[in-house]
Amino acid sequence: MINGPPIYRQTLSGGTLTVTPTGGNQSLEALFDIAERRNPKRAFLFVSKVLGRHIPIAPSVMRSAYRQLAQQLPSDLPQPVLFIGMAETAVGLGAGVFDEALSLFNNAVYLTSTRHPIAGELLCEFKENHSHATDHLLYHPADPVLRARVRNARSLVLIDDEATTGNTFINMLTALRTEAGLSLVEQVVTVTLTDWSGNAIKQQCPLPVTTVSLVQGDWHWQPRKDATLPVMPDVNITATGSIAIVGKQSWGRLGMALAARDLGKEIGASPSEKILVLGSAEFVWEPLLLAERLEQLGAEVKFSCTTRSPISIGYAIQSAITFSDNYGLGIPNYIYNVAHQQFDRILLCVETPASSVDPALLVALQRVAPEVEVVVYE
Repeated sequence: MINGPPIYRQTLSGGTLTVTPTGGNQSLEALFDIAERRNPKRAFLFVSKVLGRHIPIAPSVMRSAYRQLAQQLPSDLPQPVLFIGMAETAVGLGAGVFDEALSLFNNAVYLTSTRHPIAGELLCEFKENHSHATDHLLYHPADPVLRARVRNARSLVLIDDEATTGNTFINMLTALRTEAGLSLVEQVVTVTLTDWSGNAIKQQCPLPVTTVSLVQGDWHWQPRKDATLPVMPDVNITATGSIAIVGKQSWGRLGMALAARDLGKEIGASPSEKILVLGSAEFVWEPLLLAERLEQLGAEVKFSCTTRSPISIGYAIQSAITFSDNYGLGIPNYIYNVAHQQFDRILLCVETPASSVDPALLVALQRVAPEVEVVVYE
């Protein structure tokens, strides 16, 4: 008797999710766990174990995932190559894949979508229909050289943490070709940690497309007939808050060619010191580079981020801290799987003034570590 592929099955309060792998060289359990969304549009969430967003992990684990994905990129993509990371979850993932791919392309640029409007010229807008926050903005780079790379892009590398239907990638591509007028694009590459979309992206994409991921599979959601629909907090806001962004836009929203690597340059670490570095919302890449540097000094470093994604406690989510966002939008933010742990030091990295951090968050973090420092990107 021939055994079939190992099936991943998780029963949640709203139904049962079944995942069957169809490709990839890693086990499903190594890459993700399952949690319940507080979102009536989709009741479940794949919680990545290598992303550094909802589960604190070592920066070296994140870097390994970036490298594995970048190694799968076609090396002969027509240039310029435009890399785009999806807010908020995949802005760091996108930057990491771009960073690892720089040796392949000498004419490339990285952009992130954003839900935080900034001073700049809008490139296009698109929607992520199933999300807790549907609207995405893309801006022209501020630098004229990077701006030209975007305008003349012949290849697109679109990066998200997962693909379930492929619709968001297609929405983005449509906006880039029509609204943004990127008429020279010849090839598309989609990059995800986990790809559950089957052939959906290739079937919908009007251009030649390559799909890159660490694991591929099919999923099936069987809802429970008597399940109560969750109530989602109002986080579907794409707007400028009352608190100004003071951090320089050097990491993606207005284009990036090389990382600045200058956040917290004066911060050191002792060998074996347990440190948690927290990025905030879309401000992830420079905090991660800080975390990598401290890890290389011998500290035991974990990295995670604040998020606006509303997730129920249980299953992959062992604890949650709830607080107000630091942009003055008046929406709840969360830190998951930190409150039940202990660290020697926590570095909370923000692109807004230190005074913008909710005091309730600082109190909660001080229960986790005796030393909590707010690191501001200036």
